[in-house]
Amino acid sequence: MAANPQVVLTNAQLDELCINTIRTLCMDAVQKANSGHPGTPMAMAPVAYALWQRVLRFDPQDPIWPNRDRFVLSMGHASTLLYSMLCLCQVKAVDSAYERLGELSVKPSDLERFRQLDSKCPGHPEYRWTSGIETTTGPLGQGVATSVGMAMAGKWLAEHFNRPDFEMFNYNVYALCGDGCMMEGVSGEAASLAGHLQLSNLCWIYDNNKITIEGNTSWAFSDDVATRFIGYGWNVTRVGDANDQEVLARAFKTFQKTTDRPTLIIVDSHIAYGSPHKQDTSAAHGEPLGEEEIRLTKRNYGWPENAKFYIPEGVYEHFQAGVGERGHDQRQSWMAQLKEYEKKYPELALQLDQMQTRKLPAGWDQNLPVFPPDEKGVAGRDASAKVENAFAKNIPWLIGGAADLAPSTKTRLTFDGAGDFLAGSYGGRNLHFGIREHAMASILNGLALSKIRPFGAGFLIFSDYSRPAIRLAALMEIPTIYIFTHDSIGVGEDGPTHQPVEQLASLRAIPGLITLRPGDANETLEAWKFILQLRHDPAVLIVARQALPTLDRSKYAPASGLAKGAYVLADASSGKPEVILMASGSEVYLAVAAFETLKAEGIKARVVSMPSWEVFEHQSEAYRESVLPSDVEARVSVEQASIFGWGQYVGRKGRRIGMKTFGASAPLKELQKKYGFTPEAIVSAAKETLNGAR
Repeated sequence: MAANPQVVLTNAQLDELCINTIRTLCMDAVQKANSGHPGTPMAMAPVAYALWQRVLRFDPQDPIWPNRDRFVLSMGHASTLLYSMLCLCQVKAVDSAYERLGELSVKPSDLERFRQLDSKCPGHPEYRWTSGIETTTGPLGQGVATSVGMAMAGKWLAEHFNRPDFEMFNYNVYALCGDGCMMEGVSGEAASLAGHLQLSNLCWIYDNNKITIEGNTSWAFSDDVATRFIGYGWNVTRVGDANDQEVLARAFKTFQKTTDRPTLIIVDSHIAYGSPHKQDTSAAHGEPLGEEEIRLTKRNYGWPENAKFYIPEGVYEHFQAGVGERGHDQRQSWMAQLKEYEKKYPELALQLDQMQTRKLPAGWDQNLPVFPPDEKGVAGRDASAKVENAFAKNIPWLIGGAADLAPSTKTRLTFDGAGDFLAGSYGGRNLHFGIREHAMASILNGLALSKIRPFGAGFLIFSDYSRPAIRLAALMEIPTIYIFTHDSIGVGEDGPTHQPVEQLASLRAIPGLITLRPGDANETLEAWKFILQLRHDPAVLIVARQALPTLDRSKYAPASGLAKGAYVLADASSGKPEVILMASGSEVYLAVAAFETLKAEGIKARVVSMPSWEVFEHQSEAYRESVLPSDVEARVSVEQASIFGWGQYVGRKGRRIGMKTFGASAPLKELQKKYGFTPEAIVSAAKETLNGAR
């Protein structure tokens, strides 16, 4: 129904007008791009409209105010649906400094540039690229899994900040998902944990359209989704027709009244077009409708058939009168409450502000552990545990846990008052993810997006299970912390199934991810210090299971050199080095032992500790040259992992001591001898490369 300025429309007619505006904008955007998915946005337009216009606590003028409801489009291929909502609600853009800008987040002209270079409307929703996008979605299942972290954050924030007469946090999280999300395993992991934790502030809306790329879901999917989620401990309700605004409103009210579990709303939808023959899957998954089909569909809507990106008179005003006014009033009320809260609870109010801008509290790096020289040393995971607990005492919003491996990864917060995050008791700072590495990583992202500083832990070999979410953290530029222990063939008797070989190289390959593998307890302390100052970079901290000697820093360079990514740890007493030994993590002390042997034999050697390639590459060319002089071609790298990537540092004439195969099941010392991870083998390689470079 097209608007006529001479006709006063009823509320139902305005609803239909707005819904059809969403649909036609989506059709036109996909058609102009000649790429995208128009079917799902068209089918789900009534659902998104009902949620945003009548339910969502969201102020378009300030899309980042802390107590807003979160909306996650987990079916990221339907991105035009979200872009259209941002456009019609006239959401304002916010820059990375959290200063509201005068321009709109998505203008009609941005929709016209859907999927084009530098457009605010990329192929899938991207956090930090377009204001109003709560998380990057695209890989199916990631959005719903991340939404669990957002809901957990809401519960934790309420426990931490709320006081009598001051309900600072009570937001809800809504995630729109489809059959693809339901099939991906990460959604099952996340839904299971959400049900167990009784996250009553979480609502998933399932588009039950029975269509995937290959065809009808009956070819590969016959789950009874309702029964499955009831089994997870969710409340399940159903909307039989996606177009029924009254029943949709009732379903959302049912969610809001449910206080003991999350809610799944199953919405039955059907993609309808202008002509009967168009009832196929192409438009739902990756093909424009075509100009003729669009004209027929617009005719069905009573729309100007040849108008492109047409927004009828009254649509903007209707959204402003709905979500706009409601969200504005809710935010203003919250901001007024915040002013009173600042007077009564100034310390908590300061914490809230620091969290929102990712700042550290005063004294965040005080009372840290001291690690004196010790030949026997301390395990990397044990050193990390002491450091982590010290920092967590100083930073109240540093929380985290492990995928059922806290006793092994040593990542439990043990100081008084740390507590556990459990169903019905959400104030604890120890999270328990169960054996769900993939969901854990996604949930950590949801916590980070909610401005909590989360960490999650596991064995390095299982980073493979977490990789999709780690990659998205890097893409979103959020400071999630991943801790991986049991970092090499040093796992020993557990054998090659548990011995990470290629994982280090693969993590280093992810753009924007900081990978840190400290060589002793003091480097571990500096690694934590470096990580906690990151605001837009996720970090992976990789530590050893076995004890590593704590180096004498009065004899060798201070561990603070870690902040440069790589630094000269030990050097020739005079003149330029003849050979450079490079290592990370548990192999640093082996390089130091080899250095001492070479020194005793009159060979000028240098040891470079390289805990982070990424950080080193960000240093100036002059600094990098000072650490690795280009005219010193005799070089040896040592790492109990794949040699892949070390070639850029050792050069053509260097040697790489590392893994070229999988490991084996045996005690550590036997493995080190078999694969050449001994001071003697390093000395031999150093002499060989030195002779070759002369």
